[in-house]
Amino acid sequence: MVVDAVLASAVDLARDVAVEAAEDADAVGEHLGTKDDGDRLATHTFAAHLAGYRGWVWAVTLARAPRGKEATIVEAALVPAQHALLAPAWVPWAERVQPGDLDASMVLPLIRDDVRLVPGYEATLDEDAMEIWELGLGRERVLGPEGRDDVATRWYRGSHGPTAASAMASAAPCQTCAFFVPLTGSLRMTFGACTNEWSPSDGKVVSVDHGCGAHSQTDVEYGSSQWPESDPVFVSEAAVPLEMSPEPDPEPAHHADAEAETDAEPETDAEPEPDDRSPSSE
Repeated sequence: MVVDAVLASAVDLARDVAVEAAEDADAVGEHLGTKDDGDRLATHTFAAHLAGYRGWVWAVTLARAPRGKEATIVEAALVPAQHALLAPAWVPWAERVQPGDLDASMVLPLIRDDVRLVPGYEATLDEDAMEIWELGLGRERVLGPEGRDDVATRWYRGSHGPTAASAMASAAPCQTCAFFVPLTGSLRMTFGACTNEWSPSDGKVVSVDHGCGAHSQTDVEYGSSQWPESDPVFVSEAAVPLEMSPEPDPEPAHHADAEAETDAEPETDAEPEPDDRSPSSE
């Protein structure tokens, strides 16, 4: 359709309106075009020079009264163009929460039409439904067939199913392990709980054909230690003489003592006195 001539020529008016809406003349760029929106109605678009608004445009819609000679303003707004940068579509919080996101401070909203659940009085296919009914502990809703199929598929394909690395390397499945406690109800033929504290699956739901190295019937030979063997040590209370190391040589006397001995006068030999009892005197 051909754009109204009066409205098509009102580019300056549309720019002034865009600048007033942006509150900054630098935020309004070049004129991008004019679009016919109907009888005497058109929209002028201008490039938007705003950080974070790549691909957005200023859109100013003008109108003309019948037989009027001037354009009038309808509205002005910042709108996304064909390749504009947009935020992701808004998703309700209840739909954004994924498995593993829930913590102690969060409470999930009630899903009234949850396809996984059925009213408690419809749980007639599960063997524990009669027990609940007899005890008067009926629940408003219970896990339905679709919910059971969903959880069984998820558990069986998970890290505690038959395709896990520990199950592939195990010599025996969980169903033959003494620490395997089957679940009740319709899931007991496929799943149970592991109660072995040494197993990586302790406290987890495992499939009957899962497995690990902590099976109750495992029996392997104890291998030798990887540490080098040391010489044996014998303990005995017998007295064993020990050779003591020789005493060190005494230190030489001080040189002053030697000098003192040198300075001392030597003793002279005295002449023997005559013996009165000698034969010559008789």
